[in-house]
Amino acid sequence: MTNEPSWELYRSYLGVLQEGSLSGAARALGLAQPTVGRHVEALETSLGLALFTRSQLGLLPTPAALELKPFAEAMRSSAAALMRAAQSQGGVKGTVRISASEVVGAEVLPAIVAPLRSAHPQLSIELVLTNRVQDLLQREADIAIRMTAPTQAALIARRIGAVELGLHAHPRYLDDYGTPRTLTELSGHALIGFDEETPFLRAARKALPAWRRDAFALRTDSDLAQLALIRAGAGIGICQVPLARRTPELVRVLPDALSFPLETWVTMHEDLRHSARCKAAFDALVAGLERYLA
Repeated sequence: MTNEPSWELYRSYLGVLQEGSLSGAARALGLAQPTVGRHVEALETSLGLALFTRSQLGLLPTPAALELKPFAEAMRSSAAALMRAAQSQGGVKGTVRISASEVVGAEVLPAIVAPLRSAHPQLSIELVLTNRVQDLLQREADIAIRMTAPTQAALIARRIGAVELGLHAHPRYLDDYGTPRTLTELSGHALIGFDEETPFLRAARKALPAWRRDAFALRTDSDLAQLALIRAGAGIGICQVPLARRTPELVRVLPDALSFPLETWVTMHEDLRHSARCKAAFDALVAGLERYLA
């Protein structure tokens, strides 16, 4: 390489990679289409690599483009983290990016974020709802709520406790189909579960052998969709016990036969320990989640 490519070139490359076309990337990035095209060409020239090939479906990434993707995404995450840090100087203000699972992010965090924002009105919150464990070392998020113990040494971690999972159903479903009295009787009921095999599904099956894909009458990989199906009376599914306690229309099924604990941690990169915005958010999350589990 004769010249080190600027971040703008990588940004446009990632845009095309995600959108599949120059026009789509231009709209997503707020740039003119010719500008995006020039950026991609300049990056290809600088790297000495062909990144895309044209087809009837749009621009297709070459193997080289796919291999470079995780490094460019790490650059994007670092650039975003830099901007969040720069905008937060001088007190509890700026943006904090928080990663959490779908259910925790949609059902638990709003009640924690609302008073946090009231106490610190100059603070902005970005909620990233995903069941993928985002990489705090790559700055994909500032703070992450994880249902597994962190393994990276460079992270600050606070164990909150165990979120208990259990089988639940709507009273309407139980009125129509009866309440199972044993785990064996679950085979005669409409079970709500995952579509794709997951580590959680494999772990749950050790305690509940019937919890397998072909036994599910309703399948979805969205935890929020599963919760909505349970609430709608479609069948029996797994729900967080503290969440069900706050939802009168949910009834726990076979509580003595199945209890599945999920360890819960609040984590952030140790470099953020002196960040006022991150410390305020971290402390609020710890306190709020402890109340939720209590």
